[in-house]
Amino acid sequence: MAMLSIRDLHVYYGQVHALKGIDLEVEQGEIVTLLGANGAGKSTTLRTISGLLRPRQGEVRFEGNLLNSVPAHRIVYMGISQAPEGRRVFSTLTVQENLNMGAYSRTDKAGIEESRARVFGLFPRLKERRHQIAGTLSGGEQQMLAIGRALMSQPKVLMLDEPSLGLAPLLVRAIFDTIREINRQGVTILLVEQNAHAALRLAHRAYVLETGRVALSGSAGELLQSERVRKAYLGEA
Repeated sequence: MAMLSIRDLHVYYGQVHALKGIDLEVEQGEIVTLLGANGAGKSTTLRTISGLLRPRQGEVRFEGNLLNSVPAHRIVYMGISQAPEGRRVFSTLTVQENLNMGAYSRTDKAGIEESRARVFGLFPRLKERRHQIAGTLSGGEQQMLAIGRALMSQPKVLMLDEPSLGLAPLLVRAIFDTIREINRQGVTILLVEQNAHAALRLAHRAYVLETGRVALSGSAGELLQSERVRKAYLGEA
């Protein structure tokens, strides 16, 4: 059984049919990436897994448990956390206070301190700025903080929504190197990313969404070689 599985998932925004029967699986220890144009349904998929949206049909299962009607905060307790698109840090709180907010589901003080130290190990710049107001951080630093905050709940699955958006190429490489290290440390990752080339070099497997449907899926290597993917998402003629 896959760690995270979606079957025949249909999600609506009012009358708009955003997801039209998608199927996907994420195995423990994998990095799986969702590719597609704006409006393809990538963020909707993550929001449905997180419990922020409810499917009209189909199912989301995590470790065999049906999530369709589980409240969003309980899904965090179960082991799924998300760094949302646009970072959405608490701009008036310090870096450390933001990280503490990520650990709201925990009561183990020693463990929380250990997790904070782990985040600072992954992102030394956050340690330097631990007492700085988050709203004054650069875009790259805010992205580090969004990922670090999500890690504070000790997730089994970390969902990342457009972590490279708006970042300089050097920072993009650093963020992707850190995502690889987080995965090496045992966290399964579901990644939504516009930078298809970087995502496919990082991921084990990938799904391509087009207008709410899975158009292609396979190993990252296979999709890198796919003529359709190369033309549509890698900018190659």
